Amino acid sequence: MGQEKFKTKRVSVEDFNRKRIVAAARRIFFAGGFRSVTMDQLARELGMSKKTVYEHFPGKTSLVLEAILNKLQDVDRELGQIASGGSTDFAEQLQLMFGCVQRHADEIQPPFLRDIRLHPELFSDFELKRGELARRHFERIIREGRKAAIIREDIPDGVITEMMLTALEKIMNPSKLAELDLTPRAGISAILAVIMRGIRTDSQKVE
Repeated sequence: MGQEKFKTKRVSVEDFNRKRIVAAARRIFFAGGFRSVTMDQLARELGMSKKTVYEHFPGKTSLVLEAILNKLQDVDRELGQIASGGSTDFAEQLQLMFGCVQRHADEIQPPFLRDIRLHPELFSDFELKRGELARRHFERIIREGRKAAIIREDIPDGVITEMMLTALEKIMNPSKLAELDLTPRAGISAILAVIMRGIRTDSQKVE
């Protein structure tokens, strides 16, 4: 009995330490990049030994991968909550999803993108998983909109999805928003206004 209790406590401590390491890596890497950050620096930031960090992650690359996975899991969970949140307002759901994607995109700063581009395999995997995740959730909500007779039948689901993803990528980034003199909220509203007017059925349009 005592040994089982000890094992449970040890697992809990190890899980807690792992989560702390990933949270710190995510915050530091996404804000300032990871190329110049050493495992020693990360250990000092956490106030733990380098040995403890290496017990969970054999090197920086594995930690970068885990930080990316942790990020994508958060996005997946939040988009899923929005899609299944019970709202019957198609436009409101889209706005919440756009806002979620934008908020998470804001966490990833240029230094991280600069560093990850120096690792083509990492960058390719990150972009692929991020795109697949967003596409899956947007496709789901578009199907629901079509079932509710909100979306025009003559526009394929795939076209609508790609329009939304392209708008997010090309417009909802800091440099483009600054160029257009738009806040993130205003950018999302403008995109939704254009898309919703184009894809809604005549019965759903409001003059």
